[in-house]
Amino acid sequence: MSVDPLTTEMVPVRGALVSVAFRRSARARRVSLRIDPTQGVVITLPLRASRRAGLALLQTHEAWVSERLDALPQPLALIPGAIVPVHGLAHEIVHVPGGRGGAWVGEEKIFVTGQPEFLARRVADCLKRLARQRLTAMATETAGRAALRPKTIRIKDTRSRWGSCAPDGTLAFCWRLICAPEFVQDYVVAHEVAHLRHMNHGTQFWALTDRLTPHRQNATSWLAREGASLLRIG
Repeated sequence: MSVDPLTTEMVPVRGALVSVAFRRSARARRVSLRIDPTQGVVITLPLRASRRAGLALLQTHEAWVSERLDALPQPLALIPGAIVPVHGLAHEIVHVPGGRGGAWVGEEKIFVTGQPEFLARRVADCLKRLARQRLTAMATETAGRAALRPKTIRIKDTRSRWGSCAPDGTLAFCWRLICAPEFVQDYVVAHEVAHLRHMNHGTQFWALTDRLTPHRQNATSWLAREGASLLRIG
């Protein structure tokens, strides 16, 4: 898919300046807008559409955009005292300036050593390591049950999807998935593993997904309610 990089500007919406990201897509057939949990308003333009057409669409849906922006969860900064979920359970970030060992997850705590300016990065790195260990093991085990084998498994800092499966068999997962409950992790992993056999969302794909996990309904409902909050972490 050919997509130009995002360009962002501040645009008034119902009396408040909001961040609006414009992008061009060779596959887009019409101007569209959506609310992204991290980028705010995103307007997609076909190659020949003007920025003015995007702003006109935004103006038409100004009330809806304002309501959706107000409903977004607040960003969760990785600072001392912040409560961060790990496997869906609340963990408090505790700064241990004189300690050693970087950052690690304890019982209901995330301990971080070193200078305060490095704290956020160290917490994120700790959660990424945990995600890599956990999700790699889960994907390998789940694929084995279906007689499948991923080419490789990667952990990414994505903001628009929880997981993906490339045509070459590479699986990728968002590191923030480690913050979700384990039944949600189980479903997302099973979903992407099923794509190793079926690169679509047809009947056979869903049948395989349901054989690999019993959590599809509960997990998709949870992500619909809480997913945006996880994407605001860090």
